[in-house]
Amino acid sequence: MIVGLTGGIGSGKSTVASLFKKLDVPVFIADVEAKSLMETNNDVRKRIIDLFGENAYDHNLPNRKYIADIVFADPEKLKKLNAIIHPAVGAHFKDWYENQEAAYVIKEVAILFETGGDKQCDLVITVTAPKEVRLQRVLKRDNTTREEVEARMNNQWKEEDKVKKSDFVIENIDLEETSQIVEKIHEMILKKSI
Repeated sequence: MIVGLTGGIGSGKSTVASLFKKLDVPVFIADVEAKSLMETNNDVRKRIIDLFGENAYDHNLPNRKYIADIVFADPEKLKKLNAIIHPAVGAHFKDWYENQEAAYVIKEVAILFETGGDKQCDLVITVTAPKEVRLQRVLKRDNTTREEVEARMNNQWKEEDKVKKSDFVIENIDLEETSQIVEKIHEMILKKSI
């Protein structure tokens, strides 16, 4: 089974993913894989340079700030970037998935619903947290401004829309409580996968 894991920026998807890892569930983190492909896949690199120009890379590494500044101000460029990255990540996931032997895997994707990725999942878990909590987490983590975080939030689906389409919802405020919820969901998924 493929279980999609998603949530808005700062919701704590990575924290929840790490809790599933502790339960020996294989976890594929799409953002990490996307960053890796931007660095190692020559076709992806060439297409990004064609889209954003030579400044998109600095010493063979993606200039993430440069790219982010463009895409969060230009939804059309974001769509074009996603059209380069998502198929490459999808192909990489397929290869990875075929080598897993667990009852189920977690596929953590920030924009799962936005890209239609939920259609390839048997179940979907959405991680939520109040907007101000999410904002504070990202400000602390990313050394950025409130305006930049809000712009990124505005490029994602609203949490209530994700919740409506999800099989499980985890409100991630207290780590111990979140950990207990993850264990309960894990048991439920194992029962469904038998």
